[in-house]
Amino acid sequence: MQFVGGNRLTLLRNGEAYFPSLLAAIDAATAEVFLETYIFHDDDTGSRVTDALARAAARGVRVHLLIDGFGARDFPERFRAVLAQAGATLLVFRPRLAFIPRRNRMRRMHRKVAAIDGQIAFVGGINVTDDYEEGEDPRLHAPRYDYAVRIEGPLAHVVRASAARLWRRVLWARRRRRTEVEPPPARPPLAGGQRAALVIRDGFRHRRDIERAYLALLEQSRVEVLIACAYFFPGRAFRRALLAAAARGVRVRLVLQGKIEYPFLHYASRGLYQTLLDAGIEIYDYQVAILHAKVAVFDRRIASVGSSNIDPLSLLLAQEANVFAEDQEFAVELHRSIEEAIRRGAEQVRRIHWKRRPWLTRARIAVTYALARFLISFYGFERY
Repeated sequence: MQFVGGNRLTLLRNGEAYFPSLLAAIDAATAEVFLETYIFHDDDTGSRVTDALARAAARGVRVHLLIDGFGARDFPERFRAVLAQAGATLLVFRPRLAFIPRRNRMRRMHRKVAAIDGQIAFVGGINVTDDYEEGEDPRLHAPRYDYAVRIEGPLAHVVRASAARLWRRVLWARRRRRTEVEPPPARPPLAGGQRAALVIRDGFRHRRDIERAYLALLEQSRVEVLIACAYFFPGRAFRRALLAAAARGVRVRLVLQGKIEYPFLHYASRGLYQTLLDAGIEIYDYQVAILHAKVAVFDRRIASVGSSNIDPLSLLLAQEANVFAEDQEFAVELHRSIEEAIRRGAEQVRRIHWKRRPWLTRARIAVTYALARFLISFYGFERY
């Protein structure tokens, strides 16, 4: 992690805080906009973001929108038409889908990144979609639980460079020729006193950077680790690091998905619960709504906000981006926010109750966990 000083970081919880800030930044853009998102839904939020991008392009701003070929496979034609008419450029990451997935075809662009004029950037886990799922469960009374961070200062320039680099790679894959992006705007001035690093996961030099950052921070932790993660299926090294932290007296708390969003992953991840609970690790299932966050706080000193889940797809295959902030004020703010989510919407999984699960639930967890391990081996993740 290459920490950069002089930044102002603003924690944004859920789309209610994120989209007004993002749209205001796009509307104020004068030179360029990069926006990357895994999902871009045909809903009110999708319409508002499309219109903002079109307004920017119409006034001469260079607009680059990168969406994923799987996550945004239903990107509406009317959005394409609005953007094309305004002069914005749209690229699709790996648009060809296969009926039978192979490992190389499972590589996705899962980043949620925006860079505006090289001066302001956003990194997090929030897709371009309404906070509430279409056809949502009537028992859910809260929006998706997620985070992003707004960045002002030198790190915004780093985020812009990363976005431009990925854009060039995707453009090259489409056209098979090198295409340069416009030179970056001037470096932003110092905006505050916060230190932070952009850590990405790609298929080149940074294949394991996010995983290694997590492992290093787990090893360095001495008091507490607090993680909120939507899709949790850590590999061998990550599990060992969690267990080792708990063994030396670190309080390790995991806030995980309580609602059944994807049944297979839901039950497979629970195959890990007994080992974690036996080690003294606290597990909280978030129940109020869909948990989509990918955040962590280490010793209330370093915090991570980003798009990377703790599972093989995120850590080993997908394009991901996380911001690690080495700033106590920011870490404490995120820590308080996660604790509020625990108090208001999570149920602790008690070890004694977990051992008394119905036999049918035990069988379902055992079968899905075994199948998940088989698939990991089948797709070549034996070391994971």
